[in-house]
Amino acid sequence: MNNDIDRLKSGILGFIIGDVMGVPLEFKDRKHFKENKVIDMLEYGSHNMPKGSWSDDSSMVIATMKSIIDNNGNIDYIDIMNNFMKWAENGEFTPNDKTFGIGRTTLNALKCYRYRNEFKEYENPINCGQKDFRDNGNGSLMRILPISFYCYYKKLNDDEIYDLVRNISSLTHSHQLSILGCFIYTLFIINLLKENNKEYSYKEIRNYNYNKYFDLDSINYYKRLLDNDISKLDIDNISSLGFVVDTLEAVIWSFMNSNNYDESIINAINLGNDSDTIGALVGGLSGIYYENLNKEWSNNILRKDYIEDLCFKYINCLEIKTDK
Repeated sequence: MNNDIDRLKSGILGFIIGDVMGVPLEFKDRKHFKENKVIDMLEYGSHNMPKGSWSDDSSMVIATMKSIIDNNGNIDYIDIMNNFMKWAENGEFTPNDKTFGIGRTTLNALKCYRYRNEFKEYENPINCGQKDFRDNGNGSLMRILPISFYCYYKKLNDDEIYDLVRNISSLTHSHQLSILGCFIYTLFIINLLKENNKEYSYKEIRNYNYNKYFDLDSINYYKRLLDNDISKLDIDNISSLGFVVDTLEAVIWSFMNSNNYDESIINAINLGNDSDTIGALVGGLSGIYYENLNKEWSNNILRKDYIEDLCFKYINCLEIKTDK
């Protein structure tokens, strides 16, 4: 099998495993895990969902991939937003037709989109993204992975990557802080896809000139991540709340402090709080980097055949060539 195909499939499945692992633990305080460390896939818990259930993180990733597949490898912002509406209102792209975990900022953006459509105000959906500083949750960061793959395999240049990441984030989260978080994560993914080791990949995102696209105030919020080595911090200095900066720090901290896929996911979900999103984003990085996913965890994913078929179709629409 072609390494590019392995990495894409492992990245997507790795993301969904991380989400599934974190779902039963979401909202629980980290203190709970200091004496009760979770090392396996659980069921029910915070959202009372059966084992293998994914959350809004994976649903929005799936919705994004499905749109790009249906549009023959092209980006259609209206179609992506329509898929988000199908998910939010009808339970599509979920493991069991039940929508749960939708964030406030995402919900407000979708309400804006629905309102404008009802009144025939067919404005570009990227204008529906919420702009206030308080709208900098991790709701666009959590769904950026398929766009990161798109940027790499479509060989986009830096300006094109920035424009696409900005627009995709701005469907729900249009503040510069959220866009920058998505951009940093995408650059990290691209470096890993180039088969760089994780230390070099992290160095590359720290050395990048973000001033070309972002204001200094936004960049300074990521100072701990970009000016220093976040992996050297003690766990008590890492927040696992939903603020986009905190999430990206926790993701890279968990990834950099792991030696294999399983360890990275266990590190992530035992941070507590927003465990599904952090687990998912770590799973995306680690799935690409380590590839060797936990088979038992993978086999417990609900609708796994559907996910694998979607990955195959996404590979085709990105025109990733298979080995003969």
